Amino acid sequence: MELELRCVEDLKKTFHTTLLSDDGSVQIFKATCREDELDEDEEVDRTVLQCEKERHIVNEDNKTGNVTLVQPPLWAPKIIYSLAKEIYHYVGEDIVIYETIDSYGAIMWPAALALCSFLENNREIVNLQGAQVLELGAGTGLVSIVASLLGASVTATDLPVVLSNLRANVLRNTRGRCRELPKVDVLSWSFDLKRSHPTGVHQYDYILAADVVYQHDFLEELLATMKHFCGPGTAVIWANKVRLGSDLTFTENFKKAFHTSLLFEDGDMKIFKGTCRRS
Repeated sequence: MELELRCVEDLKKTFHTTLLSDDGSVQIFKATCREDELDEDEEVDRTVLQCEKERHIVNEDNKTGNVTLVQPPLWAPKIIYSLAKEIYHYVGEDIVIYETIDSYGAIMWPAALALCSFLENNREIVNLQGAQVLELGAGTGLVSIVASLLGASVTATDLPVVLSNLRANVLRNTRGRCRELPKVDVLSWSFDLKRSHPTGVHQYDYILAADVVYQHDFLEELLATMKHFCGPGTAVIWANKVRLGSDLTFTENFKKAFHTSLLFEDGDMKIFKGTCRRS
């Protein structure tokens, strides 16, 4: 439902939209192009206005008519919207991210933004300079891009359905900017990765994951994958926005599987660090 509502909002931002039919949960929209109507000045004005909307939540009291602006979370970035892309600013660079609606993994989720902000502003806690990094469920690639800009050698992984957009985003934003171009590979979470990803070959300093815990049937496989890649000297940095009871269950299982510390907390947004319990 959350994904469907977000897709509708994106459609309304991108096109002139009218609702042709509404029969309960089934809606039919008509959309026409906005591009021909925007000259350069209008585009700039629209972009600035959208940025301000993103940076503040407007609360209006219907009884008094008073309007107040509430500051967003500390990790929320300024985002420049256009008709087809979002531009984020981390590590002194503008990062252009394209999203698709093909799957949950192909759109931006809030824990990715929180993790990027944390990595940028806490380099003494998570030092990525020269580190070997694996990202699980890389999605749009923003976290892998930021980790690369911070000096890491990154392997961004996800399912085949999102890999094309992931690879395009990663290469667009790291080519000519990073010490080493990130790798982009397919990785399905599994209980049995010893044959396809032997730990003697695949060794990492950090495993990054953001908003990988949501309503899906592979949470046990996700935890097994984290444990498989987390060898001696490896730290799992997992960012998550708590939404469902399954988030709390996974968090408890994560704490049982790893030596765990809470690096950051802002309401429902949490970032954990886990290290291996194996001797």
